[in-house]
Amino acid sequence: MADHAQTVRDYWAAAERRAWDDFAETLSPEVVYDVPQTHERVVGRDRYLAFNRAYPGDWHVDVRRVVADAQGAVAWTTFRVGDQEMTGVHFFLFDDAGRITRVDDFWPEPYEPPPGREHLVERY
Repeated sequence: MADHAQTVRDYWAAAERRAWDDFAETLSPEVVYDVPQTHERVVGRDRYLAFNRAYPGDWHVDVRRVVADAQGAVAWTTFRVGDQEMTGVHFFLFDDAGRITRVDDFWPEPYEPPPGREHLVERY
């Protein structure tokens, strides 16, 4: 069995470093990323990479805790952009190779997404 907790730590570490090739290695080609608060869904590794590369601002993430089992994982993070800080809870599912197939991100308050990524997401 893959170490799902370590995969999630690798995912966040690569995102923090903006090491997009390393980030991509944690993802299934068919990954689905979902943000219920903004009603956005990104389908596929290439679109999800583009979504993250284009995220505005000088953001940083600190992983506070990761809990995993054979089916999935949950991460608790602190996300900072400038002097704004948000707590995030992220649910992960994995394929048989241990790559992430789904990420559901939950943030404390609903918000409208920043402009410029409409071509990458489906709103629902």
